[in-house]
Amino acid sequence: MIPIKIVGASSKPARDISEASGVAAKYLQGGALNLTALPPLSLYIHFPWCVRKCPYCDFNSHEAKEGGAFPEQEYLDALRADLEQALPLIWGRKICTIFIGGGTPSLMSAAGLDRLLSDVRTLLPLDSDCEITMEANPGTFEAEKFKSYRASGVNRLSIGIQSFNARHLKALGRIHDDNEAKRAVDIAVANFDNFNLDLMYALPSQTLEEARLDVETAMSFNPPHLSLYHLTMEPNTLFAKYPPALPDDDASADMQDMIAALTAANGYQQYEISAYAKPGKRARHNLNYWEFGDYLGIGAGAHSKLSFPHRILRQARYKQPKAYMEQVARGTPVQEEYEIQRDDMGFEFMLNTLRLHGGFDPNLFSERTGMSINAIDRQLNAAEAKGLLYRDHQIIKPTHLGQRFLNDLQEMFLKG
Repeated sequence: MIPIKIVGASSKPARDISEASGVAAKYLQGGALNLTALPPLSLYIHFPWCVRKCPYCDFNSHEAKEGGAFPEQEYLDALRADLEQALPLIWGRKICTIFIGGGTPSLMSAAGLDRLLSDVRTLLPLDSDCEITMEANPGTFEAEKFKSYRASGVNRLSIGIQSFNARHLKALGRIHDDNEAKRAVDIAVANFDNFNLDLMYALPSQTLEEARLDVETAMSFNPPHLSLYHLTMEPNTLFAKYPPALPDDDASADMQDMIAALTAANGYQQYEISAYAKPGKRARHNLNYWEFGDYLGIGAGAHSKLSFPHRILRQARYKQPKAYMEQVARGTPVQEEYEIQRDDMGFEFMLNTLRLHGGFDPNLFSERTGMSINAIDRQLNAAEAKGLLYRDHQIIKPTHLGQRFLNDLQEMFLKG
């Protein structure tokens, strides 16, 4: 159903949609690919503010003003207008999952989050069992607010714990302590039957036993899903400029082995590099990314991947919140846009799907890229010969060696 606001003959949104429809028409013309069906479509919504920028973080996040102030209503207005302008690119397609990420989306007021999801439902058709995930940080947990989030339609939380160790939390620049971390999980357990806990390991001066205690503490809450990330020094972060002393390769490998054994013993299946789930609790939104599905990203710095019958498009929106809101008002929120070229398609597909420990059906390659699997036959043979890849007529997946040297495996599919 198309909202009246969009189709009103004299309204500005109607003119914007008309212009956008003209832009969409060019993507429906003939092209280099031939997709027989469009993949599942997800929606990503970026909330760019946080209380304090963490020294390891390379996401598009910006510290809120003193006192935590940010222009909530102005930003929500921009998100709705951004979504309205993008509608012609996804006409007739249902949204299977929604992810509200950041930044710290849990800084949003209960009324703000309710308005956001109401706008989304007004403009888009959602699957009846649409997974709606919201990222939350323990320093922002208020029991009543999270009850409201749940009532508004959020049915999955992803909580950025990172560690239950007060010393490590301080080293990571987190705004919460170990007690607040545990309280946040208690609130999540009371209000959500589906949630994820984010933890990091190989932290500054972390020992194997400290890493084990973090994982055991997390599992004591019986979370349906765990995300366990190795701390990395990302470019353009404070840690990259002033790197702390981290565990060496042998120590971090021991931590990885410990995590694999401990999660398996407690009923978690590792289905992706950093993702561990109880049966039936895999992150459907992230799975859509890893299976080369489509996603529309709205909000400051959000990225999109959108398929059409004869091409696949990538977009990136303006990163700075002020610039993003100004550009939305002009009807031009997209800063970068390009089509994925045939020569790059194999790498783009394998970069995502090789993250999955269980691999993928070879038919998925042609379904999602519009190309024959033979296009990457040379690279598949080379990876198989090196023992990094297993394949037969039913499955293509990284071997245990391939999982350990995933970057090397992925790079083999670069063109040239």
